[in-house]
Amino acid sequence: MSDVTRRELLAGAGIAAGSLAFGFPGRELFALQENGVLPAPNRPALGAAPRPCTAIILGHGGRGGLYGYYATQMPDTLKIVGVAEPLEYRRTACVNNHKIEAANTFTTWEHVFDRPKFADAVIVTTQDRMHYEPTMRALEMGYDVLLEKPIAPSWKECNDILKLAQAKGRIVGVCHVLRYSPFNVQIKAVIESGMIGDVVSVQHIEPIWHLHFSHSYVRGPWRREDLATPSLLAKSCHDLDLINWWMDEPVKAVSSFGGLRTFHKRNAPAGAPRFCMDGCPHRESCIYHAEDVYVNKKRWGTHHIETPDRSEESIRSKLRRGQYGQCVYQADNTVNDHQVVNMLYRSGATAAFSMEAMTSYGGRRTRIMGTKGDIVGDERYLDVATFNDEKRIRWDVEATGQDLSGHGGGDQRMTADWAQAVVRNDPSFLVTKLEDAMESHRVGYAAVTSSKEGGRLVTL
Repeated sequence: MSDVTRRELLAGAGIAAGSLAFGFPGRELFALQENGVLPAPNRPALGAAPRPCTAIILGHGGRGGLYGYYATQMPDTLKIVGVAEPLEYRRTACVNNHKIEAANTFTTWEHVFDRPKFADAVIVTTQDRMHYEPTMRALEMGYDVLLEKPIAPSWKECNDILKLAQAKGRIVGVCHVLRYSPFNVQIKAVIESGMIGDVVSVQHIEPIWHLHFSHSYVRGPWRREDLATPSLLAKSCHDLDLINWWMDEPVKAVSSFGGLRTFHKRNAPAGAPRFCMDGCPHRESCIYHAEDVYVNKKRWGTHHIETPDRSEESIRSKLRRGQYGQCVYQADNTVNDHQVVNMLYRSGATAAFSMEAMTSYGGRRTRIMGTKGDIVGDERYLDVATFNDEKRIRWDVEATGQDLSGHGGGDQRMTADWAQAVVRNDPSFLVTKLEDAMESHRVGYAAVTSSKEGGRLVTL
């Protein structure tokens, strides 16, 4: 045996011996998966709705259009009878899709409330800064509400909505749709079953994907806090809500750090013009060149680019001087492109969340550590391990045959539950009640305060 072979053998033996001595299974043992059954979610089927919930859409953009689409897929559950939308081509599309009467068609949301109440509910899918006033008016007039997240652009306004909803006895569903996605529901079922014991700690990350962030939070409507809300609330109140739903206990204290690191003027390449189509010398090497992103390579959709003519030439025309044609390093964006949030819960359990723009992928990643086992998940595979019998069960959400479109299957399920809650006048049908959603916003606004003050510990 040669010396090299001997050394290689001894090195391998040493690694193996060290692993066994410290009780660390080899890498291949971690990869072994055993067949097993995870606890079933405790969520009974709702059955047929007694009648369709009638609703008015306030803001027929991406989310408003989506909830309207679901109404066409379940007409016995939800019926759109009115719309308020300032852009004529979007308003016309809604009218045509739902056969809405001219009397129930409005340019702005204010005009809806000039008329006596003519539906069960309103769906508030206006921009973030326009959530508060239409929701308050709707509640005053006796409408129930489906409210797109975030609830409102300040903690005080969130509280105002909660107090008025309670005083009026109205149902407000918040679109924390991830509570309805089968993957996250299964995690909740594992925790509630006691399979991994008491939760000790959670690690959770939202990788936004760099192109998604550049579209929505650098060029798009959520690029500035004064136009929308902090990016942590605009994008990741979903995640704070998920963590709190899994933990099922109040948060005691929060600390947070974050900032705008990448999409900043100091990082603009030399000679780059403010608008990409003004002859940028870095076009061939820049992954964010607007014409390539939206037209030539079609790496992102063009829904937010406002023009009734959806042709490529019309889109190009809008890019030449429009907000979506700006150099991503020279736009007027101010919101954080990365932020970490640490949470201490009443029991002493902890959670760490990370919002990250600069990733090559999307899809949340989760690790939950319990006293009897742990969970690892990536929105497709859920790996559950138990300490006492050293079993590992892999569950594949795609193998369930369930509809996973729209936030992993959460969008339509949430819409159906909300419509049923309204027509039955029973908020227990909702997993996303306003009272529950308040906790994620309480934590989110505390984290924003902490990050602006250098990571100061904020007690709640």
